[in-house]
Amino acid sequence: MLDTRKVTVHLPQELLDTAMEETGKGVTETIREGLKRLAHERAYKGLLALQGKVKPKYSLETLRYDRE
Repeated sequence: MLDTRKVTVHLPQELLDTAMEETGKGVTETIREGLKRLAHERAYKGLLALQGKVKPKYSLETLRYDRE
């Protein structure tokens, strides 16, 4: 099992209610999902920074041919 850490946070009730309504989950799962989304957003921004800087090894035609 992953290491966990118990924390106490002070959150605006309206913000928490809105987030829980969006996820349809309880407090802990909603907070976990929010933290995961932040991590995904950071990774996505990193990929966007590489846009146009990485040259693909294979052409689109080669990849399509490989599927057949």
